[in-house]
Amino acid sequence: MTQSEIQAIPEGMHTITPHLVVRDAGRAAEWYKEALGAQERGRVPLPGGKYMQIALWFGDSAVMLADEFSEAGILSPLAIGGTPVVLHLSTENVDALWQRAVDAGATVLQPLQEQFWGDRYGQLVDPFGYRWGLAQHVRDVDPDEIARQAAAMFGSEA
Repeated sequence: MTQSEIQAIPEGMHTITPHLVVRDAGRAAEWYKEALGAQERGRVPLPGGKYMQIALWFGDSAVMLADEFSEAGILSPLAIGGTPVVLHLSTENVDALWQRAVDAGATVLQPLQEQFWGDRYGQLVDPFGYRWGLAQHVRDVDPDEIARQAAAMFGSEA
């Protein structure tokens, strides 16, 4: 294959792909497959049992995992006390996916319930320190109504 035939963004990938650093990437990959229905597409193992990369797919979206390498400053949420990032995962049956994740050991942060913006949504923390917002769109809501409800929720007028 010539350089001109190589795709800059590989087929099936999106412009932005999350790359999550976790403790024990092999175990994390198995948890994401069991709890959240991820499909594994490949691994790049390193000597000593760690992984440089494990490619997982959640529906049409890729997420890459890598092991922690603290000596190089590559740290997981467990090493730094949490994460401000929430990974939003849309699904066609949020109740079933939610239950799978909880049964597999996820911690509930925000209970699963219908939200004012039209999604059935809740937040979990996985055993590796990442926050997941699980969602299923259940109704369309006018953007002005969403803005009004958000302003009311956060204590200001729209």
